[in-house]
Amino acid sequence: MDCPNGELEVNMKPPKRRRTVHNGAETDLEEQEDQEKTAVDDDSRKVVDAWKQRFEGKGISVVVSGHNSDQPRGVGHAKNKAIAQSSGKYLCFQDADDVMLPQRVRLQFEASVLHSSSLIGCRVRRDPEGSTERYTRWINTITQDQLLTQVYTSHGPTVIMPTWFCSRDWFLTVGCFNEEGKGVPEDLIFFYQSLRQGGLVTRVDHCLVVYRYHEKATTHSVKEETLWKLRVEFLQERVICTWENFTIWNAGKQGRKLYRCLDATNQKKVRAFCDVDKNKINKGFYTYEDSKERPKPKIPILHYKDASPPFIICVKMDMTGGVLEENLNSLQLKEGVDFYHFN
Repeated sequence: MDCPNGELEVNMKPPKRRRTVHNGAETDLEEQEDQEKTAVDDDSRKVVDAWKQRFEGKGISVVVSGHNSDQPRGVGHAKNKAIAQSSGKYLCFQDADDVMLPQRVRLQFEASVLHSSSLIGCRVRRDPEGSTERYTRWINTITQDQLLTQVYTSHGPTVIMPTWFCSRDWFLTVGCFNEEGKGVPEDLIFFYQSLRQGGLVTRVDHCLVVYRYHEKATTHSVKEETLWKLRVEFLQERVICTWENFTIWNAGKQGRKLYRCLDATNQKKVRAFCDVDKNKINKGFYTYEDSKERPKPKIPILHYKDASPPFIICVKMDMTGGVLEENLNSLQLKEGVDFYHFN
């Protein structure tokens, strides 16, 4: 993708959608949405202009900009534009509705000096308290090693974008954020690209951001299947391509879905599914009915104690009352070598 100095125009304009109201008359949904968006944009501009005057009154320069495209450019464009208009050697990211706590910039700057090729994150406090409890616990408690081994899970980046801090040099090495707009996980795409470039991930183990949750957050516009596809591609690229064969831990819906989404070469590497469910194990094997191969592939289903590593774990973490974790520990396996979490 081109950076802001050579902006990429993306034509994603959909056909107009219409609805029928109770009297049979049609109204233009797109026009209605445009009117609502304009009202929000106008309110946002008023808030920005008010703060601009306050900042400039204190001698702080404020730059307000936009674009001429008739289509939304998304948060990726806004981030790229802000970076292009700034001049500092370090970049500190934060969503508009979150709150930066004292010492954030200092502590993350110190970490960035030591880890110049890293995305630096931090621990967070969720607001309202108790929302997305499992996700927040994961953000705050995974180990430094797991910041790299758990990048394939459905949780997304192991340090969340509103906590990112990095050098400008590293950002330019990775490239710009994707600007295709709504529905595109620009943070996950950038995160994976940073890892592809040899970047690391580091977390400052202090709570430095109040991470607010609300139903209208941009992240909710990203479809689960979009994230799934990116994760499977990255898992194949970084892990499965290095293995001669492996076992999928979960003979249920998620494990079978992962198998079906692998490319043909990697499907042949799946030596077995494993599970703890006796009903699944007693079936003996999973038949890939949609396969064009003849005879159709039949993958054995084993008890996990009878299966061989390495494993791709397709069971949700922290959802089995500790049973999954106990089973993994009983096999004396090493995360990042003998298994990776996917779900």
